[in-house]
Amino acid sequence: MTTLQEARRRLQLHAPATRIATTADPGALSYYLVGGATLLLLVIGVVMVLSASTITSIRLNDGNPYANFLSQGQFVLIGLPILVLASRLPVAAYRRLAWPAFLGSLILQALVFTPLGVTVGGNRNWIEVPGLGQNLQPSEFMKIGLALWLGLMIGRRGVDLDDWRQVLPVLAGGGAAVGLVMAGNDMGTALVLVMLVAGALFIAGLPVWWFGAGGLVGVVGVVALIVAYPSRVRRIMHFLGMGGDDPTGTGYQSDHGLWGLGTGGITGVGLGASREKWAYLPEAHNDFIFAILGEELGLLGTLLVLVLFGVLAFGLLRMMRRHPDPFVTVTTAAVTCWIIGQALVNIGVVIGLLPVMGLPLPLVSAGGSAMISTLLALGIMLAFARSEPGARAALSVSSSAVRRSLAVVGGRLRGGSRG
Repeated sequence: MTTLQEARRRLQLHAPATRIATTADPGALSYYLVGGATLLLLVIGVVMVLSASTITSIRLNDGNPYANFLSQGQFVLIGLPILVLASRLPVAAYRRLAWPAFLGSLILQALVFTPLGVTVGGNRNWIEVPGLGQNLQPSEFMKIGLALWLGLMIGRRGVDLDDWRQVLPVLAGGGAAVGLVMAGNDMGTALVLVMLVAGALFIAGLPVWWFGAGGLVGVVGVVALIVAYPSRVRRIMHFLGMGGDDPTGTGYQSDHGLWGLGTGGITGVGLGASREKWAYLPEAHNDFIFAILGEELGLLGTLLVLVLFGVLAFGLLRMMRRHPDPFVTVTTAAVTCWIIGQALVNIGVVIGLLPVMGLPLPLVSAGGSAMISTLLALGIMLAFARSEPGARAALSVSSSAVRRSLAVVGGRLRGGSRG
């Protein structure tokens, strides 16, 4: 039986018997891998945003070097309680929320074409939140709604992905999400949504010929969208080495990103000592923060980030393999392709393997909507990991052990104070 056939058979089965966790296959490992990698990447991100944004903050915020860092810190402080709350909800709650979340995200995205819409860098992909002085990026939350909806639609009992009549509604929903984002001229986010949909359909066992046909249509569409905008044409021409030698033109950002990485060497120039962040590298604390990380922390710092994303991916893939609920499996596949895929695209852009697309590095780059939506999505993944076979019992044992240890330490401290 092939992998795709096995995936299809597994998704069509209804709630296989729960397995008991063993020493060789600890039930809570996925939970700890996903949670640990998330927190470590978040810590690295906060530190690097502080380092990369100080000069820009001084220049744009009346000499305050911490303005961007404090703003990012607020979003992290908002996102962490959301992650914790999301990790405590049962899987059934997310199944019930799938349709409202998806429809709500479509409506929210449509608001960018109303007077509330805001255009940034040629992309109309934000809405102004009255009274808060902040812009919201609806497409970031659409990723969550779309992932949950795909999990519900594809993970239904008896769904047959060999029947094109059952595949078309899924493609129509995904196409509506991608189309709304593309209408706002945000090609990078649209690419992430396509990866998200493709990942969900692949893990569900969609026949390979669908991906071949979709790839051909996608190539034609991408070429048409590139040709329609001269700025994209210049960007692609520079990436292909056909844009001429103009270090101050289209290739300015890419060149400075590579120079920053090259300057860092093995161990880096030291945290806070970047030269490129002195207004040489645009979006140093956002889309190109990986270049500043490489400059200040060197090859070792960049490898650490790659390893952490690898650990996160392994934890998510492990959960997809072990969890008996098709809804969880498909939703996790979609979120994995979103977060890990976006991270690989961002890093690929910075190291010159891909043209500039304007995508942040999840959990590391500055950005309010992206940070909160990513933490929410990972909170949902932690909730799924808690419902993995054997996970709840393993987490209960770990919690009891921690409480006993704290009680022992507390008793010794009290005894010592009396003595």
